[in-house]
Amino acid sequence: MDHNTNVGGRFMLYIGIDLGTSAVKLLLMDSEGNIRNIVSREYPLYFPHPGWSEQKPEDWYEQTMEGIRELLKDADKSQVAGISFGGQMHGLVILDEKDQVIRPAILWNDGRTTEECDYLNNVIGKEKLSEYTANISFTGFTAPKILWVKKNEPENFARIKKIMLPKDYIAYRLTGVHCTDVSDASGMLLFDVKNRCWSKEMCEICGVREEQLATCYESYEKVGCVLPEVADELGIPANVVVAAGAGDKGGPARDFLRANGGGGGAGDNAAAAVGTGTVGDNMCNISLGTSGTIFISSNHFGVDQHNALHSFAHADGHYHLMGCMLSAASCNKWWMDEIIGTKDYAAEQAQIEKLGENHVYFLPYLMGERSPHNDPNARGTFIGMTMDTTRADMTQAVLEGVAFALRDSLEVAKSLGIHLERTKICGGGAKSPLWKKMIANILNLKVDVIESEEGPAMGGAMLAAVACGEYASVEEIAEKFVKVTGTVEPDPELVAKYEDRYQKFRQIYPACRPLFEIIK
Repeated sequence: MDHNTNVGGRFMLYIGIDLGTSAVKLLLMDSEGNIRNIVSREYPLYFPHPGWSEQKPEDWYEQTMEGIRELLKDADKSQVAGISFGGQMHGLVILDEKDQVIRPAILWNDGRTTEECDYLNNVIGKEKLSEYTANISFTGFTAPKILWVKKNEPENFARIKKIMLPKDYIAYRLTGVHCTDVSDASGMLLFDVKNRCWSKEMCEICGVREEQLATCYESYEKVGCVLPEVADELGIPANVVVAAGAGDKGGPARDFLRANGGGGGAGDNAAAAVGTGTVGDNMCNISLGTSGTIFISSNHFGVDQHNALHSFAHADGHYHLMGCMLSAASCNKWWMDEIIGTKDYAAEQAQIEKLGENHVYFLPYLMGERSPHNDPNARGTFIGMTMDTTRADMTQAVLEGVAFALRDSLEVAKSLGIHLERTKICGGGAKSPLWKKMIANILNLKVDVIESEEGPAMGGAMLAAVACGEYASVEEIAEKFVKVTGTVEPDPELVAKYEDRYQKFRQIYPACRPLFEIIK
């Protein structure tokens, strides 16, 4: 089939599947980037022990198929050309020799692997892990889950024929191909990110053979076509292309922290970055959701000396760095809802007048912190209050504290020679004009607001269009589809004021760190 825009004067259609922790979100997009339909289907989450988190891969597939049927009910199914994915990262799916699921998937927000992480980080050693994979171990990652199964369920470990990630199980059921993509594989701690291949050393450490791992593709590459029986069931053409897709966020950071007290997994990753146009060299996106991320795409591989940022392969064929803070917009929600008891966020922010002059500081570590401190014991902290401190000063400190913490991760990226002039912004917190202004001036970046925030599902549909040859590259489709609707420019005078404030802020955490050890 010719997948150009006008096949007999018709648009082709592309399906993006975002496999989340609580639901699968499906999006139908046409060749011009118009969203034709969006549906969502929920499935259960199981907590068999405190701190554990599991799901049944069969539930994902069943609800995905139901979702596709619903998505296409009013569409011309013959126009469907491609399918691809975003999806929760790090989850462990294991199949036996008959490709049957051996046990429920252990999810990204599962906290059972503390001992395995300690072993990897302290016995194998962080330096070696970073050399092999460009990352260190977190409880959310896949490799420690494999070690846990090996130790605690040896009979299941012995039956493993294939190790997969959540979205890749859906791709397998659609195509019969055991596949993954470079961005999702990067979060397993089994992948040599720099060389975009499986790490022989990490396979040996985890006791797995490379043939037990899926074939790794670039995110925009075709892995196969839908199986004839799947095409018949859905009423779509048998030659619909399935692309590898990209890894993405697992879900709200608070769910994750409840499970494991500060390990890895939340944040906006490669699929959402495609959807926001954060592809190509020196592009940036800040997400102010429950958790906060700063995501920087780069044509060049880089890893910082302390592994303060994740260094992953990107869906555009290159690389990205990501700093993830565990509490971002959730800090403001906590302050407004729980402490001062109001839902009128705008009215509270309207009282904030003097930017860059606040004498109160706030460390936004309400659930420990990931980037750049990797410290589960860190806690939220106000400092600098006096008798003339006002409620508005405290609110301002919360908003500024989140922006200062994002700046911490930006400084790590700068140390690797990355130079940014602007960033996109998305997430619930980005709806605040004041917060955007703070971020523009604290980070000294132009802040671009984009038209659509469909994120991972849109990113998946865009990757499908590239796999079908509709667009030549991920950069090309992102440039066409992602539209900037406004920009917040930094003000040089305010930038200078905030620079002075930031230099003070960055000294507070090191001074408090010994106390966090005591009061945990």
